[in-house]
Amino acid sequence: MASEGRRKPLKHERQVLLLALFAGVPGLVLALVLLWAGDFAARTQWTLTVLAAGAWLAIAATLRERVIRPLQTVSNMLAALREGDFSMRARGSNPSDALGLLLLELNSLGEDLRAQRLGALEATVLLGRVMEEIDVAVFAFDGSRALRLVNRAGAVLLGRPREQLLGRSASELGLDECFVADAPGVVDLELAGSRGRWEVRRGTFRQGGLPHDLLVLADVSRTLSKEERQAWQRLIRVLSHELNNSLAPIKSLAQSLADLVRRDPPPLDWRTDLENGLGVIGSRADSLSRLMAAAAATAARAGCGRRVGASSGCARDAASRDRMPGSGGDDPSRRRAA
Repeated sequence: MASEGRRKPLKHERQVLLLALFAGVPGLVLALVLLWAGDFAARTQWTLTVLAAGAWLAIAATLRERVIRPLQTVSNMLAALREGDFSMRARGSNPSDALGLLLLELNSLGEDLRAQRLGALEATVLLGRVMEEIDVAVFAFDGSRALRLVNRAGAVLLGRPREQLLGRSASELGLDECFVADAPGVVDLELAGSRGRWEVRRGTFRQGGLPHDLLVLADVSRTLSKEERQAWQRLIRVLSHELNNSLAPIKSLAQSLADLVRRDPPPLDWRTDLENGLGVIGSRADSLSRLMAAAAATAARAGCGRRVGASSGCARDAASRDRMPGSGGDDPSRRRAA
């Protein structure tokens, strides 16, 4: 009983062959009984016996091949699909029978897997190109905080080739502070001998069923430089506006006073008008001096970078304080000079 329990089962090919042989045994036995029981010559009996036995064996072998060959084809196609070869196609995929329908479905499966593989490859190439072209540093660490992926910006930031960075821990790379800081947030890091401010963003993903940490560092100094440049441009526009507002009345008063002096005979109160006009011009010059001094003092505070955004407002306030009520076209001295 123990030996029978340990007996290996027959292979599928042998089972099919035995079933084919057993299916022909009754007919063969009956034919041989009738042949040898009849009144036939011995030569005829032996010839027909050999022919019947040969036909029986040939039909059984053919039946075995017709059953086993499609199974081998399906096995080869599945192995090719498992290995990533989607170019194999099965012949005889006729949807009108069961075997043809199976082969047709295998061919359709190969087409679908091929399309999915091409899509995945294109997406991977696109992702790699995007990671190489973006100007932010991207790092991927495994569960033990060992670096597994870095893009070109990250390698430039750390000042080493990628081959020397992969496998190193976050503490060795100087990035351990990024995992304890608030995210999103800004941290000061000294990397590759230079110190700067970086915006930190973190995320998680899985690869091979294992969790990984994604770390993204963006240089905020570039953004700050751009904002400072825009703030200086706004300051220059404010100063230009205020200078034009002050220079236009001065030019108008100077022209009016010049016309007053050239009159012959001059008006009786021309000295009074001249003194008033020169007083307005002097006050305007003082206002411009105070405006420029206020702008310079505002820009000089805090290294003229962090407060530059407020300098335009300060300059505007200074110009408003220094603007005189008689600077426009309603100035009495200007009317008398005209």
